[in-house]
Amino acid sequence: MLALTESARPWLIGVYRIVVGFLFFCHGTTTLFAWPIEPYGGSTAEFGAWPSWWAAAIQVVGGLLIMTGVGTRVAAFVSAGSMAVAYFWKHQGDGLLPIQNDGESSALFCWALLILVVIGPGKLTAQSVLDRLRGNAIPVNQTDTESISEPPETSMVRQ
Repeated sequence: MLALTESARPWLIGVYRIVVGFLFFCHGTTTLFAWPIEPYGGSTAEFGAWPSWWAAAIQVVGGLLIMTGVGTRVAAFVSAGSMAVAYFWKHQGDGLLPIQNDGESSALFCWALLILVVIGPGKLTAQSVLDRLRGNAIPVNQTDTESISEPPETSMVRQ
């Protein structure tokens, strides 16, 4: 069972990243374009309006980058920071807990995105396709923290 779980981990991380990125993207498109639903309050953000338009722009661009797996860690870091700012700037003053101050989505997105900063993009990324096209593909048995020029480490057990 553990072997199955370990082999599925990169794929599940990839699916997690795609879902979180898509939901984040949808929050931004709702604010900017009233798609897929009308935004809260019924009107979209005016171009350049601080902070609503800028937050939505981060959500759209960050969501697309995260969803496709291009620059995932950087996009997730910036996006998580924007959600932390949104929570403490907009919601925290209305109550101590997210359930009291209507800040659940900001708090959840912040933590979901921070997880992606730590664990990386997983499988199913456009970045891996771009790397293969450029000839920069990292061998499957190497981690993203190892240099391409260094051979992968092997574990040796003495008997």
